[in-house]
Amino acid sequence: MPEIKPKKSILKVAVEKNTARKRQKLKEKANKNREVRSAERAIEKSTLSALSYKANKNKRDFIDIEHLEAADLREILSLAKDLKKKNRKLLDGKQLAQIYEKPSTRTRVSFEVGMSQLGGNVVTLLSSDMQLGRGETVADTAKVLSRYVDLIMLRAHSHGTLLELAEHSAVPVINGLTDFSHPCQIMADILTYEEKKGNIKGAKIAWVGDGNNVLNSWIHASAKLGFELNIACPLELLPSQKFVDRAIENGANITIEDSPAKAVKKADCVVTDTWLSMGDKDPETRRNLLVNYQVNSALMEKAKKDAIFMHCLPAHRGEEVSATVLDGTQSVVWDEAENRLHVQKAIMAWCLNAN
Repeated sequence: MPEIKPKKSILKVAVEKNTARKRQKLKEKANKNREVRSAERAIEKSTLSALSYKANKNKRDFIDIEHLEAADLREILSLAKDLKKKNRKLLDGKQLAQIYEKPSTRTRVSFEVGMSQLGGNVVTLLSSDMQLGRGETVADTAKVLSRYVDLIMLRAHSHGTLLELAEHSAVPVINGLTDFSHPCQIMADILTYEEKKGNIKGAKIAWVGDGNNVLNSWIHASAKLGFELNIACPLELLPSQKFVDRAIENGANITIEDSPAKAVKKADCVVTDTWLSMGDKDPETRRNLLVNYQVNSALMEKAKKDAIFMHCLPAHRGEEVSATVLDGTQSVVWDEAENRLHVQKAIMAWCLNAN
């Protein structure tokens, strides 16, 4: 007669299943915590890389606003205004290689169209097309591309990758975005501000939301162009204190608040960005931290009556900004997006001293 194994009791099975679920949840939580810590370390590493970077005086890289003189920024903005009115073939026959580690809409289209309008050609490379930092070092990639093209634009995960590319490239390198900064966007924002409200010097700009790469470039610009920057950001998401301290030493006029209402009071311009960027970990925690930092009609009423609203896009209506503000009369986001094209044409021309 075959041996009859006793059946487990219903209670014992339930306990075992519950224990397994708890273990799985603990494992998932531990994995999430590791991912968050890893992301935080990556951003900290990028910040330290940026703070230690020394610009190459033998070529015109566009790495960060911090590394340009105010006169250079003014030269780029002036050229962008001119090119917006009347295009010129300033880069006839020149070649741009643009590399994307991260997906893009505005950056890719504006650089491709811009280079075409200037008379040049574009080679677009996705990370899946290349061996950048994997089978081939970043340094070797820079050296090879320098033999083919006149200019390189990189949209990278890590600021360190950008700096390594610039160090070993014989041709100018442009920062199309990193985890530390987004200078092309802020140059477009400043062009838009000055089209709408005149010279940004002495203006009051209010930032509401995450202390991210876009904010870092606004901080750089404050030091160079002489405007006041009021920041409303949760303490947990503020930019690095070392970075803020250096910006203040360099002349940035920064006030940090935990209250959006205080930050936007009498502001000339209110700026925000998405709460979640590509690669951000633990979205639930970030949303909980930022839930009181939405730019809506009630908040805009505390700014000046003629204040404008900016967002670098993509936007998420109902999260960082209400639909009534994003699509309202104070919003200049579509002009802001268009001006990426014009300012990046000017940046490319400046890099090649073709202006």
